[in-house]
This record gives sequence, structure tokens and C-alpha cells, in this order.
Amino acid sequence: MRWIPLVAIFLYVYIEISIFIQVAHVFGVLLTLLLVVFTSIIGMSLVRNQGFKNLMIMQQKLEAGESPAAEMIKSVSLIISGLLLIIPGFFTDFLGLLLLLPPVQKLLTLRLMPHLRFNRMPGGGFTTGDSNGQTIDGEYQRKDETPRRLEDRDRDGQ
Repeated sequence: MRWIPLVAIFLYVYIEISIFIQVAHVFGVLLTLLLVVFTSIIGMSLVRNQGFKNLMIMQQKLEAGESPAAEMIKSVSLIISGLLLIIPGFFTDFLGLLLLLPPVQKLLTLRLMPHLRFNRMPGGGFTTGDSNGQTIDGEYQRKDETPRRLEDRDRDGQ
């Protein structure tokens, strides 16, 4: 089992180099390098624009009291897409652009939504996980403050 990540990395490098060689054979090495940089720049600008749009939708849903679960999953796919687009190479660019497509994001959302549970908090926000409405009562004491002595409280009028 320890060799599976090694095989995956080797396969990834093999795919990237093979595609790069094929594209360089058709377009030339310099144009291929420029194409890799260009696709990364274009992809990152697409991710940034969609990310801002997604953030606005999440804020609107929170203000309306709706669950932002679908937008949160879409944000995760945007982050993964951005990371794939930063990595130079045609295969990773293809995977990153694939994650930007709305049908792929919708499929990912449908697959992950049953595994997420969002509960409405009393203050109007949402919480994830299993809270079951339980309240935990407890006490705390700040460690950075020194406890005031009784004489100091009397002098301050407390």
C-alpha cells in the first residue's frame, strides 16, 4: 500500500510530460511554454471571478436565512480548481478547468450534500456537524487576568 502514492505521482508526471511533448511537437517549445503560462493566468482569473460571485451568493443566502451548503461545496471545488490551475501542465489545467464547469460542480454538490448537515443556530447563523440542540453549561476563568482581591473591589466601589 505504501507504493500507491509513488505510482500515482509517477503516472501524473508521465501524463504531464507526454502531453507537453506532444503539444511541443505541434506548436514548438516556446509557444508551448507560453500556452502553459497563459492557461494558468486565464484559469486563475476565472477562479477569482467565480469565487467573488460565489461569496456574494453565500452572503445573500445567509441574510435570507437559507443554508449556504451548496455554495460552500462550490467554494471547495473552486479552491481545488485554483490549486490545479497554479500547477504548470496541461493535464492539471484540464482537471482544474473541468472543476470550473457548472455541471461538474452540480454533480459534486449532489454527491457531497448527503454527507453534510447544517443546523440553524439561534442567532441566525448555521452550524455544521451534529449539535442535536444540546447546550453545554460550564464556567471559565481568564488566565491572563490576575484575580482582584477583596480589598481592591471595595476600594473601586464594586
